[in-house]
Amino acid sequence: MNAGLLLLRLLLAGLLLGHAAQKLTGRFGGGGPEGTAAVFESWGFRPGRPMVLLAGTCELTGALLFASGAATPLAASVVLGTMIVAAAPNWPNGPWAHLGGYEVPFVYGALALVLAMTGPGSWSVDHAVGADGMSGVLWAPAVAAVAVVAAAPALLLRRRNLRDRGPAATRTPGAPS
Repeated sequence: MNAGLLLLRLLLAGLLLGHAAQKLTGRFGGGGPEGTAAVFESWGFRPGRPMVLLAGTCELTGALLFASGAATPLAASVVLGTMIVAAAPNWPNGPWAHLGGYEVPFVYGALALVLAMTGPGSWSVDHAVGADGMSGVLWAPAVAAVAVVAAAPALLLRRRNLRDRGPAATRTPGAPS
């Protein structure tokens, strides 16, 4: 089980690192802060550049914490909150990624919540410092609550920005009509 939890943590961390690098540095085909800012603004996340930097920093933080198995409930809250916000622009398109849906942030957020429930395993910083008791089924509601509260300001700001721009702005660019 410990090997499986380590593998799960490292895979999720690698994917989150890739997304962070796309936003923060433009690597892996990403637009970097400037290029991604325009996309974020089209989704109602304004001002775009600070929102990109915040999202990328949250993904990077979650990736580093999950990779090391440190502060697992915090890592899960950061990632889940970020993924709740990331899913919002694609929510109207349904779940499937090939239709412009929210599948990817849903899976990443779900994996973060699973790790909050199971804990990072014995091969982790949390275990080495005796903090692995701060995971489990009882922690999952707290992790989810913190994530929702953390996501709320960005979602409310997006809602206000889209309302101010009118109904045409709520459609995700490039998504099927």
